Amino acid sequence: MELDIEKIREDFPILKRKIGKYPLVYLDNTASSQTPRQVVDKIVSNYENVKANVHRGVHTLSQEATALQEHTRERVREFINAGSVREIIFTRGTTEAINLVASSFGDSFPDGGEIILTIMEHHANIVPWQLLQRHKNLTIKVVDINERGELDLDQYRSLFNKNTCMAAFCHVSNVLGTINPVKEMIAEAHAHGVPVLVDGAQASPHIKIDVKDLDCDFYVFSSHKMYGPCGIGVLYGKEELLEKMPPYQGGGEMISHVSFNHTTFADLPFKFEAGTPDYVDIAAFAQCLDYIDSIGLDKIEAHEEDLLRYATERLLEIPGLRIYGQAAHKSAVISFLVGDIHPYDLGMLIDRLGIAVRTGHHCAQPLMERLGIAGTVRAGFAVYNTRSEVDALIDALNRVIPMLS
Repeated sequence: MELDIEKIREDFPILKRKIGKYPLVYLDNTASSQTPRQVVDKIVSNYENVKANVHRGVHTLSQEATALQEHTRERVREFINAGSVREIIFTRGTTEAINLVASSFGDSFPDGGEIILTIMEHHANIVPWQLLQRHKNLTIKVVDINERGELDLDQYRSLFNKNTCMAAFCHVSNVLGTINPVKEMIAEAHAHGVPVLVDGAQASPHIKIDVKDLDCDFYVFSSHKMYGPCGIGVLYGKEELLEKMPPYQGGGEMISHVSFNHTTFADLPFKFEAGTPDYVDIAAFAQCLDYIDSIGLDKIEAHEEDLLRYATERLLEIPGLRIYGQAAHKSAVISFLVGDIHPYDLGMLIDRLGIAVRTGHHCAQPLMERLGIAGTVRAGFAVYNTRSEVDALIDALNRVIPMLS
């Protein structure tokens, strides 16, 4: 059964906006997706009816707010097929989740240790490991790509040795759209006794995640790319690893008992959730997961694959246009340049025609250097996008390219 895209679009009031006199065509979904009214209504309802700090409060509102937050934790556990809610840590986003692992789990890395990353990583999966280098004598090794934007798996396998203490890589590239063979990569790392963190920020809105099947040690993702609220992220970690890790931050909520002589920490998952969480938006994140499930990730993926094929065919009709990332397995994101036109110029002009795309290095400067460019124009698709919006993108490009050439 095909999706009723027009019915889905009714759930996103922002799609009725106009930019000047032109209908909004929102293709910046790789950076942040839009949020359906069901999730917005849940946020409003939480603020109007259940706003009270979670945990330890004995009054009704606190108990209700706590129940809503912990319901979301269970929904996240179900969504990624984790074994226990003790393995689900709420963070402010993918970036904080990676920083948590680098700081806390990385505290156990030996001097002389090596970390394997890939050339296609977002800065959020590079800089935290570099910060760790300030305190540890660590070496970062980088896996390259081929001309299609696929990882060199032979090189990846060759990088493991007795000093390797971590491998961290994205499930899906935010620039190239490449869907990496993460299950195979995790198995290779585990064969060498090396733990793995997977950055799932670009995968979680588009493809089914099963952390048990992947057997990853850590998996991280964000709500705002999944039609959900901003400022909410998830760290999944295997319970036996999280138990051994020291807290990332100190303060309220993550403690069991505090004195000036000694502090004991709360049990998982609260050991890693210092301070007042964004419990209103965390509660609304469950509504977001319900929304995705009501459509079906398999149907979302099929719809986005159709848009990717169609957009790729239409874009390649434009003379001088080149697409970066032609992997055999690819998510619905297209990065491109036209001739020697600067991506900012292209992005600003088509914005005047209602087309919202992302321009620049996309927080992936090492990849841009590898590709020999400063940046790209990037169009990322979501469930509410349509072929007619792809046509609008093509029409806009055909109008502005002659002006810039």
